[in-house]
Amino acid sequence: MNIGRVGIWSVELRLGDPGEISERAAELDELGWGALWIPGLGGGDVLGDSERLLKATRRVTVATGILSIWRHDSGEIADGHHRLQRDYGERLVTGLGVSDPAAAQQAGRPFRPVADMSAYLDRLDHAPTPLPAGERVLAALGPKLLELAARRTAGAHTFLVTPESTAATRRTLGPAATLAPYQAVVLDPDPANARATARGFLGPFIGMAHYARSLLRQGFTEADLADGGSDRLIDSVVAWGDTEAIGTRVRAQHDAGADHVALHVITAGGGFPRAQWRELAPLAH
Repeated sequence: MNIGRVGIWSVELRLGDPGEISERAAELDELGWGALWIPGLGGGDVLGDSERLLKATRRVTVATGILSIWRHDSGEIADGHHRLQRDYGERLVTGLGVSDPAAAQQAGRPFRPVADMSAYLDRLDHAPTPLPAGERVLAALGPKLLELAARRTAGAHTFLVTPESTAATRRTLGPAATLAPYQAVVLDPDPANARATARGFLGPFIGMAHYARSLLRQGFTEADLADGGSDRLIDSVVAWGDTEAIGTRVRAQHDAGADHVALHVITAGGGFPRAQWRELAPLAH
């Protein structure tokens, strides 16, 4: 699994205009980013969306961050993964997650995160075209899922984590597993503007129970979680400022044990953050 040291995580690369997605993906490939991460969102044709990126690029790896096991049939995912690896030179990483109790309830199942994910991985292992452990990662917030990721996948893709949390995760995963945290970034040196932009995107996630529990385990308080996140929380999980400041956070994540950092550029206006991707390109190498 070759994802480089730094990649781009982008909602726009999944939901944007298809033609522009292809153009932007090709440019990101040329800029030297190691991986392009797209979210699973509510399901849909994520294999087709992954193929669009693979078709538009030559070198970069495409990773899903993260597919819900409740919204995608394991056989279809294994078969599609195999086909895309065959057709595009083994440049796909499939990221998997258990979502939350509401997703399981919608699927008519009780929510047993570790048992549910273990069973899904079993089905991937025994599919007609198995999805190899070294080509998949797990979204893991708690220690039991992290241990499962280390045993049965290439590693973990973590969300809303500080470098200190990354260091703790590395200790749980051990030295061999790949650790690829998501890192939100805002290219804006103004503290008030940067924090407002960050809250606009992250506020709803902070209010979700499973992410809230993760943040509390990282040492934040209930007060930090209120009103879209305290300044302390936002500053800890979002890198904001100029390219140098964001580079400092990326280095901190690497120093804490990350193998790869997936940068999600958040903007106030939405749309493809093309100028910001270009400005951050020196961090790709």
